[in-house]
Amino acid sequence: MNEFDLIGLLTPNLATNKSVVVGAGDDCAVLDVGVPGQWLLFKTDALVAGIHFTEVAPPEKIGHKALARCLSDIAAMAGTPLSALVTLALPRDFQAEYVQAMYRGINALAARFEVGIAGGETTTNPDRVLISIAALGTVEQGKCPLRSGAEAGDAIFVTGELGGSLHGKHLEFLPRLAEARWLVDHFTVHAMIDLSDGLAGDLRHILNASHVGAELFSKSIPVSRAAKLAARRESSAKPPVRAALTDGEDFELLFTVPSREAVNLVDEWKKQFPDLKLTCIGKISSQPGLAIRDETGVKPLTVDGYVHFQKS
Repeated sequence: MNEFDLIGLLTPNLATNKSVVVGAGDDCAVLDVGVPGQWLLFKTDALVAGIHFTEVAPPEKIGHKALARCLSDIAAMAGTPLSALVTLALPRDFQAEYVQAMYRGINALAARFEVGIAGGETTTNPDRVLISIAALGTVEQGKCPLRSGAEAGDAIFVTGELGGSLHGKHLEFLPRLAEARWLVDHFTVHAMIDLSDGLAGDLRHILNASHVGAELFSKSIPVSRAAKLAARRESSAKPPVRAALTDGEDFELLFTVPSREAVNLVDEWKKQFPDLKLTCIGKISSQPGLAIRDETGVKPLTVDGYVHFQKS
């Protein structure tokens, strides 16, 4: 049983109430708490030593990443973050200076995006560090793009470059909060997700939720310099396009818009965000499944993104 099998087993019977607009299955839970014109976004995420960071990772960057992951999910819902709680599970022999440094990373990013760190919890974990953050945000009703909204004929876009994140980006990325809010204010965003588990895996979440298919354009996928350099220097490294499809932890925005808006979107994006690449990488189709087009033609895409508990 992998991560998504487990989620599928647990989520159908979750208790709910009238406040839950969107529950399990999207980047954030969406709640109606009675504020006119607004919904509340609720997200939790965890980092585990040895899985999400190594023992040599700078603790400030670990703290940065822990909060940034939650904020990236709020960005995927076009939301504005408000506050967060931090839970730390630490070995008994933890170093106070190490924990303080993690909090410096958390606080620096929180200050940048005006997020309040409102408290949290500490406990013991016998063999490794675990840091979990729960975050709240808001989004205007009617401007919250879900994974389930993609339509046949949509153009598929991605921000930034993909692949090779373990060479540094996964500890240093900035959530695309301003970019996401600008998108929904100016264009018809049908579906959106942040890329945490890899393009091939996360796009499938949109396709499954929307009951559609897609065709990716291999030559259009924006591959990072880190992924290209790794392919040249390391014999065991993935080919660059495969790295862009499967590496994960890019934390860019993947979204769909009606094809009639695609050209104007590219033009306006260059004016608004000249330092951040935006690329059309494919199209949504009515035929189920995920395919990729390269110089040899169109074929099913068989690779996937990162999956917890995946058997080798």
